[in-house]
Amino acid sequence: MSDATASAPSTATKLVAEALGTFLLVFGSLGAALFAADFGTGSNGTSLGIGFLGVALAFGLTLMAGIYAWGPISGGHFNPAVTFGLAAAGRFEWRNVAGYVIAQIVGGAVGTTLLVLIGLFGPNGWLSSAQDAGFASNGFDEHSPGGFGLGAAIIAEILFTAIFVLVILGVTHPQRGTAGFAGLVIGLTLTFIHLASIPIDNTSVNPARSIAAAIYGGPDALIQLWVFLVFPLVGGVLAGFLHRALFEKQPVAPAQREARTR
Repeated sequence: MSDATASAPSTATKLVAEALGTFLLVFGSLGAALFAADFGTGSNGTSLGIGFLGVALAFGLTLMAGIYAWGPISGGHFNPAVTFGLAAAGRFEWRNVAGYVIAQIVGGAVGTTLLVLIGLFGPNGWLSSAQDAGFASNGFDEHSPGGFGLGAAIIAEILFTAIFVLVILGVTHPQRGTAGFAGLVIGLTLTFIHLASIPIDNTSVNPARSIAAAIYGGPDALIQLWVFLVFPLVGGVLAGFLHRALFEKQPVAPAQREARTR
């Protein structure tokens, strides 16, 4: 057995890394949304909350931290749409997709469960108010922060997820990518995606994040959850196939070329 093979992380280790990275993403970013986004105003009337900008940065920074901490172990997907997109692009084996997705969902659910645990010891009525407000779940129509409808949510989730996965595939390319800066670029990309789309549907682009929030977001969040499961996956897979068609074309070997001309 070679040294490289001996030091390669096991499947179980990779799954633990995926669960930890998704946990960090959900716990940190949704924690920022629930605890700090709207923290009221100071004595001079200035807002004490971090607002959309702070929440968007929380998503980007937690993802960046997870990529640098555990990305070398598992690849740093932390998102079923990314896993599907990488598989569609030929960068990840389809047989390993289910295990990664399950680990991501578990990690995200643990994240929101711990947020609920913190909320149990919060101010009187805080947890019930947070749950009544949807617990930072994704939504459309009356559950959209900006009042956007189903069609807007579908288009946004497909397009923004596709952009996200295309950037990931570009910056992590084995020959053309910039490995040392990949985590920074990917984190900043998730930040701008949230800046643009939080008003539309509270931004998913990650089914594990959507599931984690909807578990505690009440019946309406669960009813609308299907949109934030299906369409981020559609966007991720489309991006994977598109990247593969445009940038991962394999040149025809000389022997194959000769055989085709006979």
